[in-house]
Amino acid sequence: MSDENLMTNLKSELRRGTQILEVLSQLGTMQYGYSLLQRLEDKHVPIEAGTLYPLLRRLESQGLLTSEWDTTESRPRKYYLLSEEGKKAYAELRKEWTAIVQEMDNLDKGENL
Repeated sequence: MSDENLMTNLKSELRRGTQILEVLSQLGTMQYGYSLLQRLEDKHVPIEAGTLYPLLRRLESQGLLTSEWDTTESRPRKYYLLSEEGKKAYAELRKEWTAIVQEMDNLDKGENL
């Protein structure tokens, strides 16, 4: 495997580990899939539709999201929102993320990489 392919794979693995946190962070207000995709892109958080939609379905099946269909428009849209369990999970994951960042900061202090 070339160095470029290796780095691409490593970065992809790292990003996959943060996508749940990124998605949950944006669902404090109702969002449908495409609006969430746009919102993340606007905040320079790249995620592909083929990754986002299955993730939303999985988070909903795990009880972290609630959803409802809006059929008032010409095109029905499924809106997602953090459930109470999702709010708790987000808070816990956010704490864990903060701890991980702190750990990395501590590891990097004084290091000349």
